[in-house]
Amino acid sequence: MKNHSLKNVSRRQFLQQSAAVTGAFVIGMHLPVASEAATTSATPALANAWIQITPSNQITLICARSEMGQDVYTSLPALLAEELNLQLSMVKVEIAGVAPVYINAMLGGQITGGSTSVREAFDKLRTAGAATRSVLVQAAAQRWNVAAADCKALNGKVMHASGKSATYGELAADAAKLPLPEKPALKSPANFMVIGKETMRRLDTPAKVAGKAVYGIDVKIPGMAIASLAQCPVIGGTPKSYDASGALKVTGVIKVVQISDGVAVLAKDFYAARKGRDALKINWDEGPNASLSNATVRKSLEAGLSQKGAVIKTVGDVNKSTSGGKAVSAQYFLPYLAHSTMEPVNCSADVSNGKCRIIGPIQFQQGGQAVAAAAAGVKPEDVTIETTFLGGGFGRKLELDFIRQAAEISKAAGMPVKMLWTKEDDITHDFYRPMSIHRVDGVIGANGQLEQMKAKMVSQSVTARAFPGFVKDGFDPFMVEGSNNVTYDIPNMEITNVITDTGVRVGYWRSVSNALNAFAIESFVDEAANAAGKDPVAFRMASLNKHPRAKAVLETAVKKSGYTAGSKRFGVAQMECYDTYSACVVELDTASSDTKVKKITFVSDCGIVVHPDQARAQLMGGVIYGLGAALGNAITIENGRVQQTNFNNYPSLRQNQVPTIEVHLIPSQEKPGGLGEVGVPLVAPALVNAIAAATGKRIRGLPVKA
Repeated sequence: MKNHSLKNVSRRQFLQQSAAVTGAFVIGMHLPVASEAATTSATPALANAWIQITPSNQITLICARSEMGQDVYTSLPALLAEELNLQLSMVKVEIAGVAPVYINAMLGGQITGGSTSVREAFDKLRTAGAATRSVLVQAAAQRWNVAAADCKALNGKVMHASGKSATYGELAADAAKLPLPEKPALKSPANFMVIGKETMRRLDTPAKVAGKAVYGIDVKIPGMAIASLAQCPVIGGTPKSYDASGALKVTGVIKVVQISDGVAVLAKDFYAARKGRDALKINWDEGPNASLSNATVRKSLEAGLSQKGAVIKTVGDVNKSTSGGKAVSAQYFLPYLAHSTMEPVNCSADVSNGKCRIIGPIQFQQGGQAVAAAAAGVKPEDVTIETTFLGGGFGRKLELDFIRQAAEISKAAGMPVKMLWTKEDDITHDFYRPMSIHRVDGVIGANGQLEQMKAKMVSQSVTARAFPGFVKDGFDPFMVEGSNNVTYDIPNMEITNVITDTGVRVGYWRSVSNALNAFAIESFVDEAANAAGKDPVAFRMASLNKHPRAKAVLETAVKKSGYTAGSKRFGVAQMECYDTYSACVVELDTASSDTKVKKITFVSDCGIVVHPDQARAQLMGGVIYGLGAALGNAITIENGRVQQTNFNNYPSLRQNQVPTIEVHLIPSQEKPGGLGEVGVPLVAPALVNAIAAATGKRIRGLPVKA
């Protein structure tokens, strides 16, 4: 898999590129290409940070986001193809290397996450395509001495009414010499020929079906050894001493090396490496977390409920008298969760000759470069990052531990290595979704609606660990997702977060705090509706008049699901998440205590949809991921050790366990919203709301089958 790196980018060039985020000129930076003497039909005649066009008319998008199944390998090329007037199949995709130009403006780093890929690229890549189309047309007009207005670019050619035509590739060298328009005219959605079309097919499917797609576990480097890393059973522990004699007797084992947080066995294949690892004798320093347990963590979080915390949203006056109102209070609990990607953590590294090459499933290239440089003892500019396909990310591969480990092993061993974790390693050494406790208090006024609501979440802060500079005065911008954007019109409201560090390492998990806050708030709204004696849908509708998009998705979900007021088998939930408005209706098969989920109806207004089939697939995948977590997933810790180890005690839903799922998209001309994580948060509250309706039993802690 080819990667492109941009080095020695000037400040002016970087600013030109970054300006595209606000709709300005995007493709002014030309990469160095081969000399005239070395030029071939495969050498780009027009090349910049985003687009390459060769004389043979190969058009390539340099994709700055990692493909982990969420469809950037197709949706982002579609943005370019739209403005270049190309069929999508005419665009080739190559994954970008590390460069400032590829920074995700919505997240502040070269990061794939936060359901930002299409949202951040929507104007940027279309502008790149439109500007390129403009100079190609100008180049043709100058060549033929005709008016540019009389030329048309379509399907890789510029044509003139006289019958003259030239391919983009034939015009590229001349086009590259022309000044680019700063604000090229973009197509109206009414004229889209690629974006939003149901006929669009994923560009990566053929390679995946043929087994040609390269994932991290597929990487091969000449002379490479396979490494299996023994890590302390207590996360954060380090090796004090070890005996490698047993490991070195295993056939195929090459050598054993110690790194900062483990002992690695290198072998010709993984079987030998793992067998050698099992033969190691290691004396561990278990560190400060050796006595950690779920009970101690939960106790510290509960203590946080009495702390003031950071007030992140206020509406009206929550301290005003509400005499005559009906008070409602509840406390909710969510457990630690693992990411549990299908492809366990892995990374390949080659540290040699003052350079470091990293190849693997990476979500944060910029951070990976810095970490690898420190581990290898080289300069960041001497580290190349090559991103493969990801066999699932969900936030786990935003972390940098596996990149550091691979670089340390390669440096210590003096040879290229591919480090492979087992599934047990993956579950027991994750960066877990934080455990959280929520206290919600409300008052139902004379009109039968919530007149007051106070919500407090106590949790660890992922950001305080990963990006501490973003946390100011107890305010973590990622902890407020799903709470500071409540769509209900509640006249008096206060949202508070309390950060409590418990010692467990935590990470961003698919939908981040949206899933935590949505569970508490949407469960509480349902409880408030019950206390008010109202149907939960009618109760919500009455408070959504200021958010017509939220109201519309709920109305549609109710209609599509067959929900009827007074039914004992349905649960609902709605929210805005990553600029997408969604509603979820869970239908149970019976109203008995042993009921099962029969059907889930999910409706979203995500603005303009780039790839409809994959939009629905992403939402459906999120629903399944959220349902599996809600039903039976939890990470528990005793004596500093994670108790779950594999699919037997941390299961993923099997096909026969997945209910009927219907996903509906509401047509919209709003800017695109996120999709990759949006399906996750609403499933758990809709599920427990359905169970409460069916059985009268209110579940306030997950998982349901605890």
